[in-house]
Amino acid sequence: MSVAFPFAAIVGQDEMKQALLLATVDASIGGVLVLGDRGTGKSTAVRALASLLPPIKALAQCRYQCDPAGPSGQCSECGVVRQSKPEVISMPVPVVDLPLGATEDRVVGALDLEKALSQGIKAFEPGLLAQANRGFLYIDEVNLLEDHLVDLLIDVAASGENLVERDGLSLRHPARFVLVGSGNPEEGELRPQLLDRFGLSVEVSTPTVLSERVEVIKRRDNYERDRVAFAALWKKAQDKLRKRVEKARLLLSEIECPDAMLEDAARLCIALGTDGLRGELTLMRAARAQAALDAEKVVGRKHLRAVAISCLRHRLRRDPLDETASSVRVHKVLDELLPLAA
Repeated sequence: MSVAFPFAAIVGQDEMKQALLLATVDASIGGVLVLGDRGTGKSTAVRALASLLPPIKALAQCRYQCDPAGPSGQCSECGVVRQSKPEVISMPVPVVDLPLGATEDRVVGALDLEKALSQGIKAFEPGLLAQANRGFLYIDEVNLLEDHLVDLLIDVAASGENLVERDGLSLRHPARFVLVGSGNPEEGELRPQLLDRFGLSVEVSTPTVLSERVEVIKRRDNYERDRVAFAALWKKAQDKLRKRVEKARLLLSEIECPDAMLEDAARLCIALGTDGLRGELTLMRAARAQAALDAEKVVGRKHLRAVAISCLRHRLRRDPLDETASSVRVHKVLDELLPLAA
């Protein structure tokens, strides 16, 4: 079994780590888009996040990892499994890579040809969307993804279920996952329809501080030399971070978001000219998750400010006459409308 790089050992890239933790605490935030230079730890952070999370309970005979504590109609297989005494297993949170060259059949699922040819049975072979249920679907170089797969992912991410109507098959199965995409903007733009589906967008860059670059090299080299020993060295920090996430998840339902904070969120989105209301909803959910991570029961202005740039930078309208970076525009409006001293 491979040992993932410890999430707690990642040097710098604080905005990326914060966004991934927020999406872990509240999956309804809508996923994370990580854009930036090659070799800055984007893939490492996503794969490290799964090892940080506690294992999930699932029905052993269900191919969709359905929650034993959930309703019986989560999928067609659960109804049959639950009629007898189902076996419950503990499994790691799934992290599924969606390769750029994947076919639609591989992503959505298709007819099981082996059973069809040998037994004459129309059986469904689940795809990557089924494997990612209750976990993470990771797309590296998401900006290079084929258009038809982009449309498909938009539909599934919005509904939380995969509808299959092909090869004489007709079925639905749950496909609730945190969508995480990474890419280099220099290699291609992301379609606006998919861009808007990501709750949080973060930017990463190559470290410019000498000491930080040296520390990255040292930790990565130590990890490659002896992964088990390196993981053991960071076990205490990992456990501490894991407990923080677990407590935040339990606390989330108790977090209060006052009307004043909702007004602040709406005022900010109006000033920035964001389209629709998805910006306010994401701001509210992300601020609530941030408050939970901070072990505070009421959302305050500091929580809104902490998540605002990640929530809104990718929702701004582009002005060809304004070369100001979107992050700078959000920060400027934040200081004008929501100063902490107010």
